[in-house]
Amino acid sequence: MIIVYSLSATGVQIDTLSIQDALPSGCIWLDVVEPDDSERAWLDQYFLEEVPDTEDLDEIEATSRFFMDKDGLHILSLFPHRAGKEVRNINVSFNLRNDILITLRDDEVGLFRLVRNYLKRQQLEVQTPLEIMIRLFTAKVDYLADLLEEVYESLEESSQMALRDESGERDAVLKNITIQEGFNGQIRLNLMDSQRSMRFLARNSRALMGDSQLLELKEMLRDIDSLLPHTSFLFDKINFLMDATMGFSNLEQGRIIKIFSIAAVVFLPPTVIASAYGMNFEIMPELNWAYGYPMALGMMLMSAMGTYLFFKIRGWL
Repeated sequence: MIIVYSLSATGVQIDTLSIQDALPSGCIWLDVVEPDDSERAWLDQYFLEEVPDTEDLDEIEATSRFFMDKDGLHILSLFPHRAGKEVRNINVSFNLRNDILITLRDDEVGLFRLVRNYLKRQQLEVQTPLEIMIRLFTAKVDYLADLLEEVYESLEESSQMALRDESGERDAVLKNITIQEGFNGQIRLNLMDSQRSMRFLARNSRALMGDSQLLELKEMLRDIDSLLPHTSFLFDKINFLMDATMGFSNLEQGRIIKIFSIAAVVFLPPTVIASAYGMNFEIMPELNWAYGYPMALGMMLMSAMGTYLFFKIRGWL
């Protein structure tokens, strides 16, 4: 899908193009989503160098993610996208030029829809491609901060559940802690990638920036610097909750094993007595005694009670 954003007298006009169309006048943003081969061939006419393909979007080397060539400035940056309870990082290719911003991605990103709706409702004022790029990154940093708050709230709920002495909830707690650890890792990776992107943009686009735009970039970098320690704190909290939950599980298992151990010791003396009178010896005076059976039962009961009272007095129960 090819979406174009053009400046008009009433604001920003948004249109969807086909491969038979040409870019309208005043176009400042060309957004290409999940392009097929024909759309990539159409896009090729606007590039002096090669159009990034799927493999290029997955590169992790800094020289492949941040560089300049004949087409202008290139930044490959991660953007978070939430689908249900899953958060994924999606690579978006930015090509910033003096007159147009070209973005290319192989999947939909919710933040792009959000900015598109703001532009439709004229809730954002943009005049240059650089301003659009800054708005996208501002929306990303704000969304990452919201995700961090959600992770923190979810971990607080898990910590309350972990403190309850209810073994049935521990599986749910462990599952949620694992999910939040994954979320926090995705957020931290995204923040670090955004930090590198913003620094590269600030270094190499000074000619396109006004004082207000440079100030916005610096504020975003300060926001990222303040959010990164939160991710480290959350990793520590996740590790603590994981250890605490596993500790409670081990304590419960220890109590169960203790009960079985004490039961085995309590019933050991009666077992010895029953084994003795179960022997097939001819000379056992109690076998012919009328009170032999009640006596054996009484000995077994007293030996069990004596062992139990001994454990109780010593404080082992």
